[in-house]
Amino acid sequence: MSDIVTSPRTKVQPKTERPRLYKVVLVNDDYTPREFVVTVLKAVFRTSDDQAYRIMMTAHQLGACVVAVFTKDVAETKATEGTDEGRRKGYPLMFTTEPEE
Repeated sequence: MSDIVTSPRTKVQPKTERPRLYKVVLVNDDYTPREFVVTVLKAVFRTSDDQAYRIMMTAHQLGACVVAVFTKDVAETKATEGTDEGRRKGYPLMFTTEPEE
């Protein structure tokens, strides 16, 4: 018999990083009607009536409010979609994105 020493094999697993997340931020303006903002939040971000109202009021009182957090592509798409809804109606409604810390 041969005295071959074998060490256990270790599997190398590639380390997968979670994608960086981005916040979608509703920026307050003094022209877009509150009801319209709520409607856009419900349609684009699938929020409930209550959530949409709270987000809209927070942005109104503080100047901006985080609506939701997504991967970069989804955040940018939703921000653009929400902003475009406002533009179509002639409002300066604006959503921006920024990296989450």
